Amino acid sequence: MEFFDKLSETIVSAGKDVGQKAKDVSGIAKLKMDIRSKEDFVEKQYAELGKAYYEKHKDEESVEGEEKTPEQENFFLITEALGEIERMRAEVFKLQGAVECPKCGAKMPQGAAFCSSCGTKMDDIFEE
Repeated sequence: MEFFDKLSETIVSAGKDVGQKAKDVSGIAKLKMDIRSKEDFVEKQYAELGKAYYEKHKDEESVEGEEKTPEQENFFLITEALGEIERMRAEVFKLQGAVECPKCGAKMPQGAAFCSSCGTKMDDIFEE
């Protein structure tokens, strides 16, 4: 009978160890997920901060004859990319037979007299 008592104690002890290890693994996984969530939050805050900084300083020009700072070079690259995005959007609208409202940016069918979103008069300048 002593054999079975020791076997029972061993099994109970092993079960407790396995249960604790499972709890530890679960806790580690949760902590890693929480860390990743906070890292994503920080990255979004960095992006928002950078966007706010860009918006505040994008119109500052470099002094003639001086080399552009890295920030000014980044401003130029961002402004250039935003212009290209707008050009490509206009091309998509044109291919879809639509135009963009000059006030709210809503997609409108070509030839519409007024924007259905904000009511702005759509001028004939969009038609080619």
